[in-house]
Amino acid sequence: MCDDTHDHAPGIGRRALFVTGAAAALTWGTVSFAAADGQNQETRTVRGTLPPGAPDFVYVPVEVPPGVSEFKVSYTYDRPPVPAGAQGNALDIGLFDQHGTELGGRGFRGWSGGARTEFFVRADDATPGYVPGPVRAGTWHIALGPYTVAPQGLSYELTITLTYGEPGATPRPVYPPSRAKGRGRAWYRGDCHLHSWYSDGRRTPTEIASLARAAGLDFINSSDHNTHSSHPHWADAAGDDLLIMLGEEITTRNGHVVALGTEPGTFVDWRYRARDNRWARFADDIRRAGGLVVPAHPHATCVGCGWKFGFAEADAVEVWNGPYTPDDEVTLAEWDNLLIASVRRGRPWLPAMGNSDAHRDPDAVGLPQTVVLADDLTREAVQAGIRAGRSYVAESRNVSLTFTATGGRGRQAGIGERLEVPADAPVTVRLEVSGAPRCSLRLVTDQGTLLTSDPLPVSGTGTVEWRTTPSYAAYVRAEVRHETAAGPVPGALAAFTNPIFLGG
Repeated sequence: MCDDTHDHAPGIGRRALFVTGAAAALTWGTVSFAAADGQNQETRTVRGTLPPGAPDFVYVPVEVPPGVSEFKVSYTYDRPPVPAGAQGNALDIGLFDQHGTELGGRGFRGWSGGARTEFFVRADDATPGYVPGPVRAGTWHIALGPYTVAPQGLSYELTITLTYGEPGATPRPVYPPSRAKGRGRAWYRGDCHLHSWYSDGRRTPTEIASLARAAGLDFINSSDHNTHSSHPHWADAAGDDLLIMLGEEITTRNGHVVALGTEPGTFVDWRYRARDNRWARFADDIRRAGGLVVPAHPHATCVGCGWKFGFAEADAVEVWNGPYTPDDEVTLAEWDNLLIASVRRGRPWLPAMGNSDAHRDPDAVGLPQTVVLADDLTREAVQAGIRAGRSYVAESRNVSLTFTATGGRGRQAGIGERLEVPADAPVTVRLEVSGAPRCSLRLVTDQGTLLTSDPLPVSGTGTVEWRTTPSYAAYVRAEVRHETAAGPVPGALAAFTNPIFLGG
């Protein structure tokens, strides 16, 4: 074994500034390795310091010689105490191969964010979050993402080890089927925002699938942060009773978005901000790969989580994320305002959905879950139901509802549909709910909340009817809320629906 050490001093002289299609990034001097020359392994140690305000990504080029069978990296960084209100150090990490770091290019080989302190890549295997494949000669790049930097700066150390030898065989990927055994046109329950140990989750795909079945789900969508590496590992977890779609949570510095149901093996880049004007390109990439674009937890308060890209490219929006919190209440209000703007301007409306964002125990898979009216239990049918807004969100399998609007000559419309009747025609709206003990039922329109029921009995079953006209209510949607604890503050949601639109 050979060992060598390189220091990347914080001075400008040892680094170069370049632009990779969008945001500025730093690239340090190249770390070089000699040819094998009879050695089994070589190791280099790289140290550097990043100041506050460092670019989003810092690349460490590594010159890989021929004959390498494994590329391994471990890293550490300091975590000094910081003043109250200041951010401490957090350093993410990933890898790009000899194809380079071009935005949206072919070089991506993995990302673990801050979930792991080391990783390896070989032809036959890789650390979860990374993509197996040959370690070919050329310039590779270790990607560092200074998520937050303390006022004192962030000092790090990388240990890079190359192992020489014959490469193994890269396994042929096997993906879950895009169809499960359904019930024809029916209501199907799903959770489309889930994290496995292929990013920062702690559960295997098999464990997640087991929890999904226990939660009464018919479909799920994989959504690991900034990597598609889990895609070949879901096939064994699928079955006739569970449709597993494949995706990614694109985790930018200006918000997160779920790519829902993309073609197997699809990778979507995340290295841009709203000011870079690159988002529309990657939203198009998601759709070209057969997926839906779903901004996630738009008003989450974690660093970089708030959605800054707007909703022009969205196919749906995640209004409810995990256990119901004030963040979700803000998102619900924003979504309702978007509905109002849509009906007033005669523009397409944005459907809502809810997902658990479950990572580890005690996060509950299926809290909440989106219940979709689909023609069958296939990827395309479920996506069509979500895109059309034929869905409602419930906190568990226990909560079920039926929501309809009926007008002249027996015309009827359901969730996500339009009841086409004259503006002055009488309309009867009916909401039936089960599994929601002591919850109140609300009907909300573009004029606000116009009906609130008394709490349901402990049986959790109840019905409300309300009469209106399209001239008075352009749409109506339903909310099922738990009892409030104090005053006029709304109780947490047990369920809510997409709207029914009224009028021609």
